[in-house]
This record gives sequence, C-alpha cells and structure tokens, in this order.
Amino acid sequence: MQGKINFYTQAISLLSIWLITFINDGSLLLFGTIFSALPVVILFGLNFFAFTNTYKCFSPSLSLWKKEYLKDIFGLGLIFFIVQISGIILYSTDNLIISNLFSPKEVVPYNIAYKYFSISTMVFGIIATPFWSSITEAYQKQDFNWIKRSIANMKKLAFSFIILIILMILFSDFFYNFWVGSKVFVPKTLSIFMGIFFILCIYVTPFTIFLNGIGKIRMQAIQGLLTALLNIPLSILFAKYFNLGPSGVIFSTVICFIPSVILSPIQYIKIISKSAKGIWNK
Repeated sequence: MQGKINFYTQAISLLSIWLITFINDGSLLLFGTIFSALPVVILFGLNFFAFTNTYKCFSPSLSLWKKEYLKDIFGLGLIFFIVQISGIILYSTDNLIISNLFSPKEVVPYNIAYKYFSISTMVFGIIATPFWSSITEAYQKQDFNWIKRSIANMKKLAFSFIILIILMILFSDFFYNFWVGSKVFVPKTLSIFMGIFFILCIYVTPFTIFLNGIGKIRMQAIQGLLTALLNIPLSILFAKYFNLGPSGVIFSTVICFIPSVILSPIQYIKIISKSAKGIWNK
C-alpha cells in the first residue's frame, strides 16, 4: 500500500507541475509549494478517508491512550526516525555535492540516471512492501516456516529484478536517447555505478522488510548514521581526488551501502535460527 501511495503521490505531483506550466510563468515558489504541500494534502486526505470508512474501527481516540505503551512506541518510532533521517542525508546530498564540486549542469545526467534505474526499486517496492505487515503477524505467531518461504520468494523476485537492472545497464544509452535525445550525455560509468547501487538495494530489500516488520532495526540505525557521516567525505574523495567525477558520488554511496548488504542477511539468519543475541536481536 505504501508503494502505491508513493507512486500515486509522485504521479499527481508530476501531473500538477505539468498543468501549472500552461497557466503560470514558472514561479519557483509555486513549484516548490506543490512538491512540498501536495504529498501532505494527499496523505491527510487518504488517512481521513481510511479512518472514517474502511478502518473506522481503528480510528485513533484519546480514550484508548495507555501510558505504559508510551516508551515502547516512542522508542521504536525514534529508531525508525533515525533510519529515515540517515537515508535522507545519504540519498539527498548527492546533488548538492555534485553542484558544488563541478557545476549545476552535471546534476542533470546524474538525476536522469537515478530516475531511470529507480523505476526498478519502485516496482519491486510495490510488490514486496505488503510482506511487511504479513511478516509482523507471522513473527508474532512464531510461524517461522511461513517467513522463510516468503523471504525465499522475495529473493527469487529480487533476482529477476537484478537481471532486469543488468539489462537496463546494457541498454541504458538507447533509453537515454529515447527519453532526452542528444541534449544530455550520461556517461556509461555513471550508469554502471548507478545500476550497481540499485542492484544492492533490490538484493537487501527482503531482509530489511523482515527486520522492519519485526522491529529489529537498531543495527540499521547505527549503520545509517555511520554511512550518512561517511558519504559526504567519501563522495568528495572519489569524485574530486580520484577524478571519477559525478560517478564518484554514487560510487561512494555504493561503498557506504555495502555494510548493510552484508549485515542485514546475517541478522536475518541469526534471528530466524533463534541464535541472535545482543545487537543482533535489537
């Protein structure tokens, strides 16, 4: 459901921006307001509709407030907040780094490559995200066999998407030319590094969905903070001093993402085999 909401929000935002171009002279303030406010309005409307109709029995109420649950809810919520903020820092600083190290025009090919390959994770996310709540329920019932089968199915699906991304890398020049023509040149190195990054994202998604579903995300939070701190200096190092250009920025993100790709499957195995202790079980 979350994947669908994100997709529809982006689609409506894009349509609104397109319509505004016909009736406005290009006010940056108006465009920024639409991008910032429209997702909030859509989410507010969807929540209002859901809790007054389909999920009316789950509608929030002050009469149901229990003080004893405050610590658990806010504790887990804070860790999720740290994970989200770390992700925003990790993925949102690339354009700023490229613009400052090189020029704003270098951001264009980087964003084209990013949006091209992000199609794979958007579609995969729509398919895989519903497993989140199902895994939560299965874990509460201690139905580990169902969880193992679900993760195995998601891994098979992830493998097919990885093959798709490899094909996207091979045919990237054709699609760039079809999409933006010859006005923008996207280096092959940038496409390769961008494709590798999204391959890693697809690969680790089944394990992060499992960990998120059961609330064992403290290690993710620690990794997120460390990678968010390391990404900027590494991006500058690879882009400027190793002469990789904008490709070095996404290469840095790949390097920062590798610990999560290694540790998340290990944590899944430890938890599912009931051998997780310490940080592995938090």
